[in-house]
Amino acid sequence: MSMQAPSAIDDILAEHAGLEQQLSDPALHDNAANARRVGKRFAELAPVMATYTKLTSVRDDLAAARELAADDPAFADEIPALEASEAELDAQLTDLLAPRDPHDSDDVVLEVKSGAGGEESALFASDLVRMYLKYCERQGWKALVLGVTESDLGGYKDATLSIKARESVRDGVWSKLKFEGGVHRVQRVPVTESQGRIHTSAAGVLIYPEPDEVAEVQIDESDLRVDVYRSSGKGGQGVNTTDSAVRLTHLPTGVVVTCQNERSQLQNKARAMQVLAARLQALAEEEAAAEASAGRAAQIRTVDRSERIRTYNWPENRITDHRIGYKANNLDAVLNGEMDGLIGALVDADKQARLQQ
Repeated sequence: MSMQAPSAIDDILAEHAGLEQQLSDPALHDNAANARRVGKRFAELAPVMATYTKLTSVRDDLAAARELAADDPAFADEIPALEASEAELDAQLTDLLAPRDPHDSDDVVLEVKSGAGGEESALFASDLVRMYLKYCERQGWKALVLGVTESDLGGYKDATLSIKARESVRDGVWSKLKFEGGVHRVQRVPVTESQGRIHTSAAGVLIYPEPDEVAEVQIDESDLRVDVYRSSGKGGQGVNTTDSAVRLTHLPTGVVVTCQNERSQLQNKARAMQVLAARLQALAEEEAAAEASAGRAAQIRTVDRSERIRTYNWPENRITDHRIGYKANNLDAVLNGEMDGLIGALVDADKQARLQQ
């Protein structure tokens, strides 16, 4: 284990004990936000504690086997397997204690926007939204479409999704979807093309960690312009009959957020405020990261929203991620939500980059 590991694990043990004590105090649960925050951090530390407990047990067994080996050959036979287990668990613990993205356990707000290519771009944007919704379903996450602006042919000019894990885990939604931000390019024959020619168009994906509470980000009401309008598109009772949809414009930054899928104007404004808080938090963090990363090698995930990150080639059923040179001829499966291979490759590449740095 690295030299830093003993102090790091001591800090984790102390923090875990403190969290355990807080969770056993009934007073904690008088404040739902604090209880959620403590529970979330406790869940994040669970894999570290489980690995540390196994490693401690294996080390105790190994020490006993070495002590008794001289008198009983059976104990000597156990030593190689115990040494292998110790090395494996030690490596796992070192990895768990390595610096990591503080947002990995967070839920996210994901936006898809059509780009160059008109109707074809909007149709591709709707394909991306369906891909993410299917992936969320496979992961057991709860995905909610907050708002959609449809094109004439049923594509999406823009769409906003809120994606949440059903329980607190160390590696949550952000840990897997944070690599999706950027420009996604499609190569295929558009439905509007009569000559059968392949066209190239693009859609943009923006993704942000979603704060637990809007209060974590200070938003001055005087900085907001609030517009209400009638919801568009498919919906249940009440949609298209009342001005329940809400558009928030944050005047200092120009960030615009819309929400139309809740039942009331009040609910839509509350959800729009959550999305706005996520975007403003991400904006502040990206500005700080850009300053801190001057002169440093770029990570797999960049803050450049204009970066072309991936190409979806329909004729060859191929998907290519340009950041890591990933290629696979299973585009149809990926669009059906089978993104594990692609996302796993991005996670591994990011892990290697972190370890090297």
